[in-house]
Amino acid sequence: MDLGYWLEKLVRRGRLLSLLMLGLMAILVIIDIIVPPAYTRFPWDGLGGFAAVYGFVSCVVLIAVAKGLGRLFLYQPEDYYPENDSDD
Repeated sequence: MDLGYWLEKLVRRGRLLSLLMLGLMAILVIIDIIVPPAYTRFPWDGLGGFAAVYGFVSCVVLIAVAKGLGRLFLYQPEDYYPENDSDD
């Protein structure tokens, strides 16, 4: 089995795979809206598509917090390192 061959096939069909995955996710959200849940622990669990919206918002918040922490603790200004003008 040549892993490179299969990876190359996947890369060539990347657009198709992306569209298929987006379609599958849309179908799952539609099913979640249409089919009522058998068990809900909290009132908002019964809302159709709640899990998808909650997951998306959580990812956006996680990325924003990570970028904020990176800017706060990791990023340095362009002139952080001193210029080395010596001709050594």
